[in-house]
Amino acid sequence: MRQIGFLVIGIFFGIVMFKSEAASWFRIYEMFKFQSFHMYGIIGSALVLGIIGVQLIKRKNMKSFFGQPITIAPKDKSFSRYMLGGIIFGLGWALAGACPGPIYVLVGAGYWPILVVFAGAMLGTFIYGLLRKKLPH
Repeated sequence: MRQIGFLVIGIFFGIVMFKSEAASWFRIYEMFKFQSFHMYGIIGSALVLGIIGVQLIKRKNMKSFFGQPITIAPKDKSFSRYMLGGIIFGLGWALAGACPGPIYVLVGAGYWPILVVFAGAMLGTFIYGLLRKKLPH
């Protein structure tokens, strides 16, 4: 039964992303050329909502749906690894025209060439899984 709830939320999220044009290659292209505020507004509002949500969880000691306390582990402070990871992610995003979330949205909308990007994302994730223990974390 839980899977149906996740499916409904995922479908709703996909519709919102598609209708807001967050999955549009042209909007992403405009963002990387600094020609439009559209994507920066979407990303910025998601960032603000995420900060508010995390602060509420921490300050109110909220519990999960199952009654377990929600714990958020502190991140290691490291500039270089986050910068390198961000650059690699941004380059992939710029080249593919989609970050991981919109890949599923575009497949669902019937843009079949994005399956090549999806296959590349899966291959990259698989390779990371193989090399994870050898990489500096």
